[in-house]
Amino acid sequence: MTVSNPLPPGEESLAQDMELEAEGALVAQDAQAPWFARLPLVSHLRRSVGLQRAMLVVGLALTAALLLTALLAPIIAPYSFSATSADGQDFGTQLPLGSPGHLLGTTVSGFDVLSRVIWGTRTAVAVMACAVVASLFIGVLLGLVSGYVGGWLDRILVMLADAVYAFPSLLLAIVMSIVISGGQSSAWGGILAAAISITVVFVPQYFRVIRAEVVRLKAEPFVEAAKVVGTGHGRIMGTHLLRNATRTLPLIFTLNSSEAILTLAALGFLGFGIEPTSAAEWGYDLNRAMSDATSGIWWTGLFPGLAIVLSVLGVTLVGESINDLNDPRLRTRRPARRRSGSVTAATAATSATAAASSPAAKEARA
Repeated sequence: MTVSNPLPPGEESLAQDMELEAEGALVAQDAQAPWFARLPLVSHLRRSVGLQRAMLVVGLALTAALLLTALLAPIIAPYSFSATSADGQDFGTQLPLGSPGHLLGTTVSGFDVLSRVIWGTRTAVAVMACAVVASLFIGVLLGLVSGYVGGWLDRILVMLADAVYAFPSLLLAIVMSIVISGGQSSAWGGILAAAISITVVFVPQYFRVIRAEVVRLKAEPFVEAAKVVGTGHGRIMGTHLLRNATRTLPLIFTLNSSEAILTLAALGFLGFGIEPTSAAEWGYDLNRAMSDATSGIWWTGLFPGLAIVLSVLGVTLVGESINDLNDPRLRTRRPARRRSGSVTAATAATSATAAASSPAAKEARA
């Protein structure tokens, strides 16, 4: 067995200094890049390499396809989500794949499968945006106030968050959906009911993360110095604490976005979602396709399920890739041969200077 010899203390510190200087040069290059190259997703794409880049590119492609399909649904969908006839002629029920005018066939209710899948992206994106944005603002605000103020207010909010967090998320969403809309409602009524029910589930997650960071940060010297110079509490919370406590929010945001799609599909599958004539919803279509599967009609459930899987996969890949690239311990570094010339020159200059000032070189010159 071959055992590698450890570097001497002097050479080990020299290697660490060279690596730090190379990283500093890369950071300086990023700071001098154009403004569009410093945008969040663009900067992450520039820093990624290998498998991390592949994951990020696939996630961005799937997420972009979801958003573009939702935006262009009226243009690319052949029929309306509730249409069962065209030009005075009924579509027919359970038509197979490749039928004339129905590329993906029709359902047992006579709906066009392709149109329902395309229009379903609008419902998913609307619920995802409403639920995640609302829970983000509410959870961050409550966590910031609770962690900074402390005392009895902090204890009450923590107790409420733990109580909500103890409930199964899907059961809580079902209860909230029944309370808000009676189980089913119109398009925007159902979207808001589903978004509010999902928001109640997500708020404790943001609350706990932000509160823990604020409790840690408010004991730091820079916060104490701000209090000494007379900075107001609102400015401390908004400037000093909020900016430093939101580093993990992009990951939670993307994971909650994918979970919102799954929760919406589960509500529709169990019959607590949106009425089929009000909006297209993938979970409802899966529910209606269960009886078709036993008869060998598989296409009515395959494509709504595939839409759910690809949407959740795309958003999750983006979140995981951003988290890995933001963490230096998880980020894959570029090989030295692919770095820019300035970085290589800086590394070489550092190596030459250190070698010239080493004890062995001084002894040789003497």
